Amino acid sequence: MTAAPHIVSDVMTSTAVAVGPRAAYKEMVELMRQWDVSALPVLEGEGRVIGVVSEADLLLKEEYRTEDPRRTSPTLDEAAKAAAQYAEDLMSTPAVTVHADTTIADAARIMDRLHIKRLPVTDDAGLLQGVVSRGDLLTVFLRPDEEIAEEIRETVLPSMPAAARMELSVRDGVVTLAGRAPDSAMIPLVTRAVQAVEGVVDVRFGEAGGSGGAPDAAGPAT
Repeated sequence: MTAAPHIVSDVMTSTAVAVGPRAAYKEMVELMRQWDVSALPVLEGEGRVIGVVSEADLLLKEEYRTEDPRRTSPTLDEAAKAAAQYAEDLMSTPAVTVHADTTIADAARIMDRLHIKRLPVTDDAGLLQGVVSRGDLLTVFLRPDEEIAEEIRETVLPSMPAAARMELSVRDGVVTLAGRAPDSAMIPLVTRAVQAVEGVVDVRFGEAGGSGGAPDAAGPAT
């Protein structure tokens, strides 16, 4: 069985497009368009990440190009970025980064909480190792159903005798456990254990021999 991707190094892009502090505005726009990326790490020295320039940072120049009395005045930071020409004046700093051994779930939480699309991946010295994007994190849901089912049978069900006797099927990432379900107190525990397997979209409990389309119980969202 192929090991499931669990950490950032399993899905990140190792060849990252980056710029130096004196990269010009137009150069950064061209790089983003050429490489189809939404942000660029800014590096100094031997490759230490000191900031990130995003599409949002660059768009401030267009947003505040003309005066509009109906629009809220820009903050000092927005005004400075709108007038900036180089990466060092446009970048958000300190950069939000992750390490290669950060779990995929933790990286997803950081992106969601801070509303960012890409994270530079650095080593302990802050040197750039790659970049992980939202799209990279979503690749865990491309695991084959057979692979997901095999991992659940080998790593999850043996530790849960009540669920181990149930029939297991996976379709489009949705796991169905059919047969005599464990008592209601156990269902949340079984659900969380199965949902912890990378690539699982949902967990359902249904009748033995059924299609799983109308389950007796569905796992709670976590």
